[in-house]
Amino acid sequence: MNDLYPRLLVTRFAECFGFYRAVLPPLTGATLAKGSPEGPYASWDLADRTLLALFDRAAMAATLDTASVDTATPDTASVDTASHGSTEPAAGPPAQLASPAPDSAMPVLRVDDVDTALDLCLRHGGTPVTPPTDRPEWGTTLRNAHLRDPDGRLVELQSY
Repeated sequence: MNDLYPRLLVTRFAECFGFYRAVLPPLTGATLAKGSPEGPYASWDLADRTLLALFDRAAMAATLDTASVDTATPDTASVDTASHGSTEPAAGPPAQLASPAPDSAMPVLRVDDVDTALDLCLRHGGTPVTPPTDRPEWGTTLRNAHLRDPDGRLVELQSY
């Protein structure tokens, strides 16, 4: 495997782009490699490797042709004949749920100073969830804070 990196599917692309464009360079050293606030895609690299990418959720749904499956039930969703060769009912859950489970994934940014990093994130559209807190039960010198990005995604800032 060459690379594994998160690609966040976002509904508020311009706001999320602005947030990550403002906080990733000072917190991680990543630079914008591709994209603009207009979307539908943007990525930030660190040492010639993608650190994080954003993709507009509606554009991804259109690419996957899942927009019509959002409200389908497992027994009524069908496989597209052009791409799969049959029209049998799809097995298992729908291809895409109408809304994902809350907080099913969370980007974690390791930073030098959690308090300073949280302040930067909040100034650029983040919403606080937990204040900077020492958590020795998680790691002897761990300090972290949690916030939500402009799309509501939970983000953890941590330092050791």
